Amino acid sequence: MPKKTIDPVNQELIELESRIGLKKLGPMSNSTWFSDPRRLTFTLARYKFVSKMLVGKSRVGEIGCGDGFASRIVRQSVGSLLVSDVDPYFIEAFRRSQILGDPFEIEAVIHDILESPLPGPSFDAIYSLDVLEHIPAALEAGFLRNIVASLNQTGVAIIGMPSLESQTYASPDSAEGHVNCKSGSALASTLEEFFHNVFIFSMNDEVVHTGFAPMAHYLLAVCCFKKR
Repeated sequence: MPKKTIDPVNQELIELESRIGLKKLGPMSNSTWFSDPRRLTFTLARYKFVSKMLVGKSRVGEIGCGDGFASRIVRQSVGSLLVSDVDPYFIEAFRRSQILGDPFEIEAVIHDILESPLPGPSFDAIYSLDVLEHIPAALEAGFLRNIVASLNQTGVAIIGMPSLESQTYASPDSAEGHVNCKSGSALASTLEEFFHNVFIFSMNDEVVHTGFAPMAHYLLAVCCFKKR
């Protein structure tokens, strides 16, 4: 017997499920949804912020996409999206999750940004969320140089990371991996070595604002007009 919903308005949901199945969470998102479902809304809100900042950009790249589950939010706003991660496990999991004929098609590559810029033509925008805090301070200049080298002359970069002040409340597992968290002023100073303009936004839970950075749990930096 064909599946039917009580309300005919919902029948298209059944038809889509029959055609493409149900979308699965990626390994990271699955773990978050299992252990701390509210935190997933914070991640999605960060990607929404990026998507709104980059509306209409033609060629966009992501550094450190993890399982890539939320990257689709950015792809909805831009012409094309290349996501990358150094870990083959996550890229292969992402590729397996893709749907043939997806209107928001995303290309995924295994790439180490510490080794070289992103492959292919230069990008109109690059974003990297929850990555810089994992990069040792001695390597951060190379990380940022390769991002800058991946951008065209008027390209935009968005960098997101937990604030230094938030680490008092970080779980032991998170704190162990967060070797390079920064305050808002330190993040701005670091990025101003590579960009003429750096705009720092604060974030608490899923709310992005321009409030007092030392009280922010998360920082988002929008950078433009590269220096080199």
